[in-house]
Amino acid sequence: GMAMTEKQGGSDLRANATRAEPEGEMWRLTGHKWFCSAPMSDGFLTLAQTGGGLTCFLVPRWLEDGRNAIRLMRLKDKLGNRANASAEIEYHGALAHRLGPEGRGVRTIIEMVHHTRLDTAVAPAGLMRAALVEVLAWVEGRRAFQRRLIDQPLMRAVLADLVLEWESALALAMRAAEAFDGTSEDDRAFARIAVALAKFLNNKRCPVAIVEAMECLGGMGYVEETPMPMLYREAPLNGIWEGSGNVICLDILRTLSQVPRAGAALAAELDAAKGADRRYDAALAAHRGRWPGLPEEAEARWFAESLAGLLAASVLIRAGNAAVADGYVATRLAPGGRGHVPGAVGGLDTGALIARIR
Repeated sequence: GMAMTEKQGGSDLRANATRAEPEGEMWRLTGHKWFCSAPMSDGFLTLAQTGGGLTCFLVPRWLEDGRNAIRLMRLKDKLGNRANASAEIEYHGALAHRLGPEGRGVRTIIEMVHHTRLDTAVAPAGLMRAALVEVLAWVEGRRAFQRRLIDQPLMRAVLADLVLEWESALALAMRAAEAFDGTSEDDRAFARIAVALAKFLNNKRCPVAIVEAMECLGGMGYVEETPMPMLYREAPLNGIWEGSGNVICLDILRTLSQVPRAGAALAAELDAAKGADRRYDAALAAHRGRWPGLPEEAEARWFAESLAGLLAASVLIRAGNAAVADGYVATRLAPGGRGHVPGAVGGLDTGALIARIR
């Protein structure tokens, strides 16, 4: 489990007030954590203040002589994700092992956060896929106005547009995952920036896609007998876990500023798709013209959205599925390629895109 957040600090981890005092080779922790993920775990990564500053610790649930001094105050009454408990806890002199040097707690724990961010980048693709499977079963079996829903052009446009959201989210997340498996310094640097971009864009698009999928089922999509309400409640969570949108965008700027290798690896990834689609080339040139360097902080979301969309397009173009790549570039990158709501598109190969769900 992981216990970082305190009620007075939230994402500002350096404001944490939990204290750690040395005791031989161990430490004793005293304090409160407003959010502890997976409290059923046998160990918790946590942050506490020492004389040297904010430090990372591993707190075991069990000691040789019994339970550690961790008190479960209450379980959170969450909107969704109820099968995976979250809790408020208190440390009452809990024994802990120090991880990493004193004062380097954020840098130490971020190594785990970096990996769990990959989970939150992949999950939206899974949620969208689950919703699309439900929609496809419904529209193939439901008839209205003497035709199956799947045969009606407007429904096909909506469904094809949702397929593009799922396909791009999956491609972006899998490219980040591939970098995690790499062994070179370039792989590690690219993984750091790619997972943040994937987490940000995928989770901004997922709730909108789930709501639209729910609407495809009409009133039935709002009924608990279907999976749609559960998917709806789950959709916002991964955008909050492991850093909400603003935190992720600022981390993207920080990474590009402090890790030159990450920026170089990202640029190479974007350049790898050049020449295959003039619309992509124009969008990439427009992005670089708008931001020849890093943006002002107030434009970080705009910058991250643009960069993540370009990276997704680069991956899709090189993946080789013409219907998906062309549809994504036409409706996500090309000027005037779409309206503002799901399904407000034209010119998609709806048959090829809908077939991707099967």
